[in-house]
Amino acid sequence: MSLSLSFGVGSPQRFEYSQLHMGVRVRVVLYATGAEQAERAAHAAFTAFAELDEVMSDYRRDSELNRLCDQAGGGAVAVSEHLYRVLERAREVARRTAGAFDPTAAPLVLLWREARRQGALPSEEALAQARSLVGWHLMLLDPKRRTVELLNAGMRLDLGGIAKGYACDQALEALRREGVECALVEAGGDIAVGDPPPGSEGWVISVPHARERQVLSRCGVSTSGADAQFVEIAGVRYSHILDPRTGYGVTDARTVSVIGADAFTTDPIATALCVLGERSVPSLEEWANVKVISCRATAR
Repeated sequence: MSLSLSFGVGSPQRFEYSQLHMGVRVRVVLYATGAEQAERAAHAAFTAFAELDEVMSDYRRDSELNRLCDQAGGGAVAVSEHLYRVLERAREVARRTAGAFDPTAAPLVLLWREARRQGALPSEEALAQARSLVGWHLMLLDPKRRTVELLNAGMRLDLGGIAKGYACDQALEALRREGVECALVEAGGDIAVGDPPPGSEGWVISVPHARERQVLSRCGVSTSGADAQFVEIAGVRYSHILDPRTGYGVTDARTVSVIGADAFTTDPIATALCVLGERSVPSLEEWANVKVISCRATAR
């Protein structure tokens, strides 16, 4: 889909496109000199998403991520630069949050996907088995050889709390390579913005529960909500966002929004704070150099 809006003869035009990637609708808004440049740039942005989905998807059986997981317990595996960068950042966030964010939590994620389908809690035996395969310290990274080793057979990785933020940033870079500096890329709760629209101070972003709209440029913003997807069992809502330390879905209906240098940073921080809550805001703001603009429970 493409929409355009002209601001006068010789001025940049606004174009908007959307496609489905990584299981969500990806929206690209950009200002270009004409339709030809806009379409070429949008194609480059969506291509970046498609290529990264082939790298980091846990749904595609032939993705690079799943090929790595298939070799868990079998030694170090050389991986692409994109996958290594994302796993390196994910492990660092996991360390800083004491495992509240953990890329190795896929066995638990798979267990709770089935729980939501069945409407029943996983058994304690199943949870214990899944938890035995979870732990960021069980993922070894070698920056010199650019290899990843998953120490235990049966380990799986899930990058749902970081991949879309990274993809938004990479799509923005693809737009810049096509000469488009003024753009916004949105995927689910993650947004990456470049230069401001013509004649404005920045992109106007509405953030859930924030007192006022944000006017932003050259940064990332992410919103995660523990109440966005859930299963209700015996009167308790268990979110799709899991606490890897306990193995259970988060039961606090919390929404978190974070602004930072890029969406690659804000995406996992927002996810982690859905687990950790308000008390961890100051330490994560200082470490990641981000601003948490909303971290509050939502009404049910």
